Amino acid sequence: MSKDSHKQFSKRQPLYQQASVALDRILANAAPGTLLPSEPALAQQLGVSRATLREAMRTVEDRGLIVRKQGIGTYVTSPPAVMDTGLEVLESVETLAKRMGLDVEMTSLSIREYEPRPHEASIFEIPSNELLLEVSRTIRVEGKPVAFLVDSLPKKLVPYDIFGNGFKGSVLDLLLEKGEPELAHSKTEITAISATKDLAQLLEIGRGSVLLKLDAFLYGKDWRAIDHSISYFLPDTFRFHVLRKVETFGVPF
Repeated sequence: MSKDSHKQFSKRQPLYQQASVALDRILANAAPGTLLPSEPALAQQLGVSRATLREAMRTVEDRGLIVRKQGIGTYVTSPPAVMDTGLEVLESVETLAKRMGLDVEMTSLSIREYEPRPHEASIFEIPSNELLLEVSRTIRVEGKPVAFLVDSLPKKLVPYDIFGNGFKGSVLDLLLEKGEPELAHSKTEITAISATKDLAQLLEIGRGSVLLKLDAFLYGKDWRAIDHSISYFLPDTFRFHVLRKVETFGVPF
């Protein structure tokens, strides 16, 4: 990049974004598994400070193009598969990935029993001494982590031991297969958050990276809450969309 073009470019983009573009060029010519130069060497190569480089690398890491491992270095990875889905129909990550012909696996499975907090007992309409199950796990697609999921639901709805026998990672699919209680709808709140240290480690991203958080309640046909799920998705692996209708003079189009 010439000095004149650099000056013209810098008027339009912050320095870390310019560094990110330059990193994209480097990564485009590097095979997956390639170890990048050290931070000091790479910062010198790009003509930026190490602080600017780290900010640029975070944006590239958020897109799943590199993986940084402490004490080892930064590796180039292949771009993650993007799963495109509408929010009108509730389906699991596993179902979506399989429909796209992608390999899915579950890691970091953790299950615990606990007594509900007062608001949970009220939401699930259960006695305060009736146990809940919390099921947390990481979902990997094509070998890469794409989501960390946490479900809480009354223990009576699914026997504890069912999770050790062919459980693939989806509580939703488990409930659908069980067939009882009948599922009706889900109410979901979507926000963007910064990854905590624990989430960053589970999803193999930088601390503070942006994640999509879906906080959802699943209800049965009797309008009783069946499951509370909190899902953290890597934004570059999921593309959510919603079909919205236009109303004209109060009448749906």
